[in-house]
Amino acid sequence: MSAKKITVVGAGHVGATCSQLLSQKELAKEVILVDIAEGIPQGKGLDQWESAPIEGFDSRVYGANDYEQCVGSEIFIVTAGIARKPGMSRDDLLKTNAHVIRSVSEEIKRVAPESIVIIVTNPLDVMAQVALETTGFPRERVIGMAGVLDTARYRSFIALELDVSIEDIQALVLGGHGDTMVPLASYTSVSGIPLTQLMAQDRIDALVDRTRKGGGEIVAYLKTGSAYYAPAAAAVQMAEAIVKDKRRILPCAAWLQGEYGMSGLFLGVPCLLGANGLERIVEVQLDDAEQAALKTSAEHVTSTVQALKAIEAAG
Repeated sequence: MSAKKITVVGAGHVGATCSQLLSQKELAKEVILVDIAEGIPQGKGLDQWESAPIEGFDSRVYGANDYEQCVGSEIFIVTAGIARKPGMSRDDLLKTNAHVIRSVSEEIKRVAPESIVIIVTNPLDVMAQVALETTGFPRERVIGMAGVLDTARYRSFIALELDVSIEDIQALVLGGHGDTMVPLASYTSVSGIPLTQLMAQDRIDALVDRTRKGGGEIVAYLKTGSAYYAPAAAAVQMAEAIVKDKRRILPCAAWLQGEYGMSGLFLGVPCLLGANGLERIVEVQLDDAEQAALKTSAEHVTSTVQALKAIEAAG
């Protein structure tokens, strides 16, 4: 099962890695890599297609500088925007990336009004709201990639700490994509064994803290860029769940309409992903501390949205 066409917007590290993974998994007959930089998407697309005889995939990869080749795309993975640099918070990216996402969303609405949009650009929760408002799409068709990545980081750190297979670790990270995210230790297990039976609380707290700062840790190492292998893999996992109608429950940024007692914002929650995009939001029971942490995370997202509106109102 595959789509006819999937478009990746932005041919930087995240976008190009998404394009490569989409084609290797043969999730679409055509993968279109779009970027405003002349020659970059075409060169990367051709390079990826030339790897097909070695990797054994038949998905055609094309590069483009406009959206005409994207007509009829079923899914758009949006990675366009500037990347975070050392000392720069996700919120510092606000004005520039909001302008980029608004422009991209207008094009998506024009060439593929029935498509599903996966937003990767930071600050993630706010950019998803910009995309939702600009496209006018229903919430089922605009989703943010956040919790899949944050949960993957959390799981990877647990595997290192316990020296166990990554495959046996189940976990859940909710909230905004940033320092206020909420890794749920109460929903974390290793082959069904609660994490609290395998690790002391101080070590759990340390891994939760490392997860929250996971993106910044990589930025500090790279110095001139930010993470891209894991973010791309996370976005492609979401696309695969949609294309194959797998009905997977994955933590994604979704537009809340009363779930978890909140409305009118994007926040990371467990989402059932299938052929229609967001099929439904799954509400899990939270203890008082987790509920309070989720509320704090939501307040941070809301304040960032308000900051963007103030910046744009000031011109």
